[in-house]
Amino acid sequence: MKSDKIVLSGMRPTGKLHLGNFHGALKNWVALQDKYNCYFFVADLHSLTTAYDHTENLAANSEAMLIDWLTAGLDPQKCTIFIQSDVPQVSELNTLLGMITPLGWLLRNPTYKEQIQELLKQKYAGQLDEKSLGEKLSSIAGDEDISSFGFLGYPVLMATDILIQQAAYVPVGKDQTAHLEIARDLARRFAEVYGEQVFTEPEPLYTNVARVPGIDGRKMSKSYHNTITLGEDIDSVRKKVMAMFTDPNKKKANDPANPEGCVVFAFHQIYNPNAAKRCEECKAGAIGCVACKKELFALMEPELKAFSERRKTFENDKAQLDKIVAEGRERAAANAAKTLAAVKKTMRLVK
Repeated sequence: MKSDKIVLSGMRPTGKLHLGNFHGALKNWVALQDKYNCYFFVADLHSLTTAYDHTENLAANSEAMLIDWLTAGLDPQKCTIFIQSDVPQVSELNTLLGMITPLGWLLRNPTYKEQIQELLKQKYAGQLDEKSLGEKLSSIAGDEDISSFGFLGYPVLMATDILIQQAAYVPVGKDQTAHLEIARDLARRFAEVYGEQVFTEPEPLYTNVARVPGIDGRKMSKSYHNTITLGEDIDSVRKKVMAMFTDPNKKKANDPANPEGCVVFAFHQIYNPNAAKRCEECKAGAIGCVACKKELFALMEPELKAFSERRKTFENDKAQLDKIVAEGRERAAANAAKTLAAVKKTMRLVK
């Protein structure tokens, strides 16, 4: 029986989705929509925290993301799908929660420090020596083009997304629970300040999802240019598979190899039902890397082609997409309005 408890999750529309997004989140979302009252949102406001000056593709990326979600199997009859900025109550509650958020919480947030360091490294790569870059990294203010009010306060916006929909659960990996803590802390702080428990304290919903590496062995990420995107041209995918990183110690086709750390084997674990057998063959030197890559592509090709074909049906039906967005906006805003009304009454902003 489907639970009425709310599960909430979102993605930033920063570009084309890739197989890491698909296997790491979307497949899990599709399963969750049959078990819980799910709210999935395009986090376009979150995109502004790091790319406020690059909004030319934001609307198009949001639409493309929605199309990918629907193609992957999200069903608007089973879940609520909406765009974050379409729900004005989010921005209002974000302002109110910001009033009670201690600055120290934000400055101590390890994710903030890690992200600002990564952004600074990307911006000044090859332009500054290590000493100069270190000086910028050591300053909490960082860089005025990066360290904005919105960037510092993004954990409050993240908490707002969760609390305004009264989410009971948020899907996370076991290494991501810190992202939920500020939402839980703010729910408690609001109750302490105003004497009433208005918000549901969200719990982590631990999920076992596939970890998909990039073709170079690092985390699959658009910033690393190592992705295979959803709907990508099949010939492009073939070339990327054939270029995947393998065990550098395997010099000849019949040399034994170590599948651990091999990108090709990581993908076999996702697409090959006989991955355990392939692991033993690899260790024994019973198959070469080229043959292994060709077999992997043969396993991936039907699924990727089917996805591309399904995607076209949503791409070619703009009216249906607009209807789904409008219905999602209405449901998400209605739920958010109830929470915001309770918040404003508790804060004595209204009689």
